[in-house]
Amino acid sequence: ELVLKVRIQNPNLRENDFIEIELDRQELTYKELLRVSCRELCVNPEHVQKIRKLPNTMLRKDKDVARLQDFQELELVLTVSDKNLLFRVPTLSERSGYNKKASELTY
Repeated sequence: ELVLKVRIQNPNLRENDFIEIELDRQELTYKELLRVSCRELCVNPEHVQKIRKLPNTMLRKDKDVARLQDFQELELVLTVSDKNLLFRVPTLSERSGYNKKASELTY
């Protein structure tokens, strides 16, 4: 696994902590990075304008993602400024720690 630190770019937030995400090294693509980051941060992928590797490098393609190293810091730069549109509530199956097999148990 590749472990990355990701947050939403927002200088107005008092606390703008990073979260750590894990990507399978066999699936190091821009699309997978976007999917996992958005799921973990509860952001709609359609609202992501770009992914920035801090301090000032924009990620654009799979090769850029393949060069990332453990614990690098990334920011999702969002296109929408209205807080009500930025965040979406993830479905149960999208949430971290969701166990599909456990949800199918019957008593």
